[in-house]
Parts: sequence; C-alpha cells; structure tokens
Amino acid sequence: MTVLEVNQLNQVFDAHTLNEHQALKSIDLSLDEGDFLVILGGNGAGKTTLLNSIAGTLPVVSGQIKVRNHDITADDVAKRARYMSRVFQDPRQGTAGLLTVEENLALAYQRGNWRNFWQFGVKKRDRQFFKQQLAVLGLGLDQRLNTEIGRLSGGQRQAITLLMATLKQPDLLLLDEHTAALDPATSQTVMQLTDHLVQSQQLTTLMITHNLADAVQYGNRLIVMMDGQVVYHADGDAKQQLKVSDLQQIFTEFGTIV
Repeated sequence: MTVLEVNQLNQVFDAHTLNEHQALKSIDLSLDEGDFLVILGGNGAGKTTLLNSIAGTLPVVSGQIKVRNHDITADDVAKRARYMSRVFQDPRQGTAGLLTVEENLALAYQRGNWRNFWQFGVKKRDRQFFKQQLAVLGLGLDQRLNTEIGRLSGGQRQAITLLMATLKQPDLLLLDEHTAALDPATSQTVMQLTDHLVQSQQLTTLMITHNLADAVQYGNRLIVMMDGQVVYHADGDAKQQLKVSDLQQIFTEFGTIV
C-alpha cells in the first residue's frame, strides 16, 4: 500500500522579489509500506525544504501531499501529527529537558490526550511498558526512568526521542539528520537503534543524512537532490549494490559537495 504521495510539489521563497528562489521544483515522490528512503544532497539542495513541506512546517505553494490516500496538503503540523512522527537533528528538540524519562515517554504515549497525563501522572502499567521498551535499547535507560532527561547525554536523549517517535507506530517516520549532532561512535549506536526500530515495526521512513556510509548501509531506497530536484534514484538491487565511491562520483559529476 502507498503510504506517502508527493505530487508536483513546488516551494518558492521570497516570491515576487529580487531574492525569489524556487527551493523545490515539481517534486514527485511516493513511499510504499515499509520503505526506508534515504535522502542525500548538498546544502541548499532542497532536502530539508522537502521534509518541512511533508511535516507541515512549510505551507505548500503548489502541489499535493497525501498520506494513506488522505490529502493533508492544507493540514497544519498538529493535524499531520496523527500520521507522522519526526526526530530532529538537535536531541533537545524532541524532548522536554525538565521532565523525567518516563514523563517524556508518557507525553508521547498519550499523544492527543494531554489532560489525562497531567491529572493522573504516569500509570503503573505504562511505566512497566516504558521500562521494557527502554531495555530493548540496551543503554541502561530502563534503570533511569526518574532521571530528568536534560541530565542525559545527547546520544541517550536522541535514543529516547526515537523511542518516543515510535511508541505509537506512525504512518510515516521523518528523520531530519538525526545523528548529525552526535560524535561518530554515538552516531553509529543511534543509527543501529534506528534500523532496529524501523525494521522491527516495518516503519515507512524518510531519512535525511550527509553521511555517505550510512546512506549506503541503511534503507532500501535512496535519492539525491540538487537544486530543488531529484537527480538520482536507486532502489532494490541497485540500492543494495551502491558503494560510497558511487555516491562520491555522483556528487563529483554534479560539482556538489555533500
């Protein structure tokens, strides 16, 4: 089943001024159930603009976006949240630093039912569920349910953000360079956790990255964007056979640094 459809999507910044810039140019894109799409591109290629357009952060200038055949083109971020979860580059953006680990998880788990959370706190059965889910991460966080999340490392916090984004399985998971702010070792750990969560739940996923090794290793589809357009697409065997050197050659041919 098709989960995401992007049809003839255009985005223009500073329209009708001397600084007018078309950031996206008639983008067509679709993701089927369980697809894990990696998006590469240099600065200004349109990657984040595409993600923000799908998430609802940017109003659509023209085109259409559908999730599971629901037209969400005119929906705001709050309405789109019923369909998708997003993990940002900065670990601090996905969590509330002054709340505990279990309180952050409870907020994610009770999405759309905020009043009950504040009235009754974290339910005992939910606490046990959170502990089980944290144990799967293998970071010892199941023993830190009552720790303020702001006291955790960036990697630990990003791992919890990933868990929060997938506690209630979204139709679409958006990963916005979610390892870019982490050191190499922690980045690798978070990517392994990402792949585990995506594969175990068969999540339909869209991930922006600048890491060519991750782009090759993860996902079943890959696109390269430049100047607001998709200039390269690989899936199936072609994606599995890609090497870092192949991607480097693509960027060299287009005269772009990823």
